[in-house]
Amino acid sequence: MMDNMTYPVILTLMVPKETKSYRHVYFICFLALYVLILSINIRLVMVIVMEKALHEPMYIFLGYLCVNGVYGASGFYPKILSDLILDSYVISSNMCTLQTFVIYSSLLSDITILTVMAYDRYLAICKPLDYHSKLTKNTCVKLVLLSWIVPNSLSVASVLLSKFRPFCKYHIDKLYCDNWSIVKLSCASNFVNNVFGYAMTVIFLSFIVFIVVSYFELIAACKASLVNRKKFWQTCLPHIFSLINFTAAYLFDIMYSRYGANYLPESLRNFLALELVIVPPVFNPLIYGLSIRAVRKRVFTSCVASRVNVSQTIKT
Repeated sequence: MMDNMTYPVILTLMVPKETKSYRHVYFICFLALYVLILSINIRLVMVIVMEKALHEPMYIFLGYLCVNGVYGASGFYPKILSDLILDSYVISSNMCTLQTFVIYSSLLSDITILTVMAYDRYLAICKPLDYHSKLTKNTCVKLVLLSWIVPNSLSVASVLLSKFRPFCKYHIDKLYCDNWSIVKLSCASNFVNNVFGYAMTVIFLSFIVFIVVSYFELIAACKASLVNRKKFWQTCLPHIFSLINFTAAYLFDIMYSRYGANYLPESLRNFLALELVIVPPVFNPLIYGLSIRAVRKRVFTSCVASRVNVSQTIKT
């Protein structure tokens, strides 16, 4: 165990299929995805920050969701891009632990902020008179901090339990490091890691149950009011799509990491692995940016204004 701490071992990662022939194509695709993730998430955050009309709890939580998407993507894309440039798919055990922490703390932060957003929608539709009194600025800050502290604390504990295990294998059959892959590198017992993993699963499943229960309340409230139905269609549907998006990514990752990774075709394995780092950070801002009228209108207006300013600058 001390050897792992004093002398970080070098681990090998999966080499993308036909890398020699398509290495530059892979690089362009991953770079384009990373630039897309950065641009759409940062753009949405800037609009929320600059537009006073969007300084409402729902949009504050949406901004945090976008920042978290950039954070999680940055745990994967710079590493795979450097691997493709250098044609060397290795990583130190310390960097592997850091990458695992960034990707999975981002994933778990997603579900906590989606839970907070469900609570926001519940108050807005089911208890509109109490909305501004319960969701004050201080309360919003506390909820954002809570949705950051809880998943990061659990992620730290999880990666440390994996980090301080002796390695007897040195290859991760994945394009990036994840916690269960690190656990499988050790020949020691997985009992403690399994128990902690199941406990984390129960905690975050309880968040999903809370979201589902809140939506039953929302649907019941919408039946009696046309105004509530409009609010539901405009603001709750994007939240439902984001939840489905997260659940699919999480299930794909579990299927890849724990079940059937050896007998699945390599292309399918790569899809299951990459869905986690591609789909949520791309589609969450797109879903909200296109579905919520207030956001869509201001994003479109700011884009048009930027183009006009650029064209005027060029003319002058």
